[in-house]
Amino acid sequence: MKKTLAILAFASVTLSAVAVRAEDDCYVPMADWQPRAAVAQLAEDNGWTVRRIKIDDGCYEIRGRDAEGRRIEVKINPATLDVLEIEYEDGHRQMRRDEEDKTDD
Repeated sequence: MKKTLAILAFASVTLSAVAVRAEDDCYVPMADWQPRAAVAQLAEDNGWTVRRIKIDDGCYEIRGRDAEGRRIEVKINPATLDVLEIEYEDGHRQMRRDEEDKTDD
């Protein structure tokens, strides 16, 4: 009985962690995606120098430098081209527009 409860508790914690991590994913059908050229234009409009545009967790991800020369990773919604997260080389993160700036400890 104790072993079963321990397994259930472990499964609950594991599934909770997966659910939290899944918030960073984009669930957009490919038919609704903006083209890669639109992502490149977004980067140019923001003064970013693009080193790479890739797909990560169903989102576009730009790796490059911002206008100040800092290394950045930007996660973008592929349908709306909304910036979901900007991670700077120093570990500082700017999350979705409606959230406060956060710093990794």
